[in-house]
Amino acid sequence: MKQWLETRAVLDFLAGVRRERKPAALATVVRVRGSAYRHEGAKLAVASDGRCAGNVSGGCLEQDVREVALQVIRSRAPGLRSYCSSADEIAAWDLGVGCEGQVDVYVEPADARPRERELLDGRRPFVVCTMLVGNRETGNGKRLLVTADGAEGELGATDMTARTVIKGRELLEAGQSGIHEIAGRSIFFDVLRPPPQLVVLGAGDDARPLVRFAADVGFRVVVVDRRPGYLTAERFPGAAALVRSGGDELAGATALDVECYAVVMNHNFADDQAYLRALLKTPVSYIGMLGPRQRTDRMLRTLAAEGPLDEGRVYGPVGLDIGTDGAEQVALAVIAEVLAVRSGRRTRSLRERLAPIHAQTD
Repeated sequence: MKQWLETRAVLDFLAGVRRERKPAALATVVRVRGSAYRHEGAKLAVASDGRCAGNVSGGCLEQDVREVALQVIRSRAPGLRSYCSSADEIAAWDLGVGCEGQVDVYVEPADARPRERELLDGRRPFVVCTMLVGNRETGNGKRLLVTADGAEGELGATDMTARTVIKGRELLEAGQSGIHEIAGRSIFFDVLRPPPQLVVLGAGDDARPLVRFAADVGFRVVVVDRRPGYLTAERFPGAAALVRSGGDELAGATALDVECYAVVMNHNFADDQAYLRALLKTPVSYIGMLGPRQRTDRMLRTLAAEGPLDEGRVYGPVGLDIGTDGAEQVALAVIAEVLAVRSGRRTRSLRERLAPIHAQTD
């Protein structure tokens, strides 16, 4: 989820370095064995003046990778660097690799990549297929961009390119990055899928920390309200979109698919019920309802009279039962619950609590 946003930041950095006419290198984690802080696809861009963007570990590998990147900038020769932890768990953590982990990092000269940046903005899943070249070879590894319905670039022989496209689409469906051998050459498939979308329905002050935290952890956040005065970039700088809409127009106002999660927090019963009615007609994976349980139950009873409901997606009261006080803590509880639902983890949500939300329990 974060990889999409981090890749965007790295590509923006490379574009800026290019405008300054400075050379740069890109380090990418291409293989992980065992435990490690980062996974395949994590990136660190390095400019010739030492500036960096991104990271490939918990922080302890960056200095060495940066030095390797500066060597690559000078020599124009890409290379593969392996970092292994020891059997000593403490030493492994000190290395920033993890217990019994090995991380392979591919470092190559890098230019701006506007097409990849364009695909990121379009929220279309794609795969960057890079031919890994040896330490004694010069020049960049060849790259191929693969989407569900097309491909751009080439890796040399027509057969190799065709086989790489087929493999890329398989991995795009599975969502798994990694190195695969194609016609005797090592190809790194960097799978980039758009982040999930969090739709926050209600632009009051308590929505601001929720939007900020959600954007920080990697969600594409859309804020919806029928009051235009609340929908400003100053109030929600982390939002990807600000949408003016009531419940009746919601389906046509923003995308609401299975990769969407929604939190209703408008503090107006009629408005919140209208949003809930609209959301229940969509395939969104999660519908969080801010406010007391009785309020949400009343809405659901009213809507049940209109037809069958899939109430299993409704989380009200919204958030994990961690004990909260204030908008920031509530926002953390909500984000944690959404992440748990998305990953299929079993946690204790407030909707399962029988006692009042703020009551002390043994």
